[in-house]
Amino acid sequence: MSQLTKRSEDYSKWYNEIVVKSGLAEFSGVRGFMIIKPYGYSLWDRMKTILDKMLQFTGHQNVYFPLLIPKSTFTKQEEHTEIFSEGCAVVTHSRLIKTNQDQEKLIVDPESKLQEELVIRPTSESIIWKTYKRWIQSYRDLPILFNQWGNALRWEMRTRLFLRTTEFLWQEGHTAHSTKKEAIEEAIKILNIYTDFSEKFMAIPVLRGIKPYMDKFYGSEKTYCIEALMQDGKALQIGTSHFLGQNFSKAFDVKFTNFNGKKEYVWATSWGVSTRLIGGLIMSHSDDKGLILPPKIAPIQIIIIPIYYKENDIIINEISENILNILKKEKIRVKYDNRIGFTPGWKFHEYEMKGVPIRISIGKNEIQNEKVEIFRRDTYEKTYIPWKDLKNSIQKLLDEIQKNIYKKALHRTQKLIKKSDQYNDFKNQINHSGGFIFAHWDGTKNTGKKIQEETEATIRCIPMSNEKEKGKCIYSGNPSMQRVVFSKSY
Repeated sequence: MSQLTKRSEDYSKWYNEIVVKSGLAEFSGVRGFMIIKPYGYSLWDRMKTILDKMLQFTGHQNVYFPLLIPKSTFTKQEEHTEIFSEGCAVVTHSRLIKTNQDQEKLIVDPESKLQEELVIRPTSESIIWKTYKRWIQSYRDLPILFNQWGNALRWEMRTRLFLRTTEFLWQEGHTAHSTKKEAIEEAIKILNIYTDFSEKFMAIPVLRGIKPYMDKFYGSEKTYCIEALMQDGKALQIGTSHFLGQNFSKAFDVKFTNFNGKKEYVWATSWGVSTRLIGGLIMSHSDDKGLILPPKIAPIQIIIIPIYYKENDIIINEISENILNILKKEKIRVKYDNRIGFTPGWKFHEYEMKGVPIRISIGKNEIQNEKVEIFRRDTYEKTYIPWKDLKNSIQKLLDEIQKNIYKKALHRTQKLIKKSDQYNDFKNQINHSGGFIFAHWDGTKNTGKKIQEETEATIRCIPMSNEKEKGKCIYSGNPSMQRVVFSKSY
């Protein structure tokens, strides 16, 4: 198995290589579309399982809406349509026909043109709110707390596996409420769930904030977000939660009869995370030898590798399978790799590349000493644990690894959080170390655009924890009431 390009030499190349060589995904042959391989999908499935449980625990239910949306429905909310129409795919005909039976060439059948064109969903607000008009009549029908696991399609100019693909997998929540207060509380509740999921399971520390008005979700009143710093000092948006106000209920005329018997437009939210999370996981923790996966997310938490010697093969297998069964009873995701034709060294390298948190090796010496060799992927430390102590010690070790991975990411993030009051200093920090830079901004779209053109840095968010602080915009010198967070980003 070949080595990876070093992060210090070419971070982008390192990222692409690690996705392919670890067996997560590969390019499909159609630009912007990827093939998610079994190991990559098992990682996504693990994320889905955890997050879905968190959402259902808070009262959300899963539904599924169609992939194709009538054009007339899609264009109902003008602000929403304005942005998504630039990158949506449209179905215009329903079939292909042969033009020449010998050559078997196919063309679109001109007679199969659809009466109404269909948009392949870039997001589902329009089709869902058209449906909610039928479902919502009274305050008794509210709230609606629905979530959908599916896929979406948005044409992308620059694509990268997991981080930015034309087709991606995701969950998208769509809720309806009787009051503005309840809808805002819902949007923040989801942001809190995303924060807990990122920090407690993915071991990625995040910054919670509100997008500036020019970067909010089109069709929303306010967009809440969580942002994380990757190892190269660039930011990645991990998830967003939108307070939609009454914009979609007005566009689709969705009213309900309130407690006082009066008609009122419904209040709404939408929110989502996608397979971009896998890209964030890679860039937050991995190294020049492959993936490093937090145990709570890892599809395989422990790999058992036998080191065979002819006279001990049967004993090694018996001991390995016994350990395998003990760990399985403890609900640990463990695999025993006893494949023939691959050396132990080759297997070591393979599972280091895949980021398996713990490797257990069993050979001649381990049999003689009644111990197993334990290798930690996060620190490269090797220790020996007696067989009899394995059951009691292994879960503690997994917890320790989870905490260490988060601690390392948190330490790196904290080092890259800085303040700046001078534009030259700001540019120097952005270009050399990157990170989150807290600086004053005058609140105008034009200033944000100028800073981006000159530095490639954008306003990632207005921190929710940020106190008001009078100052001067680092670019224009105009008054500012609080600092915002700038960073280069993915």
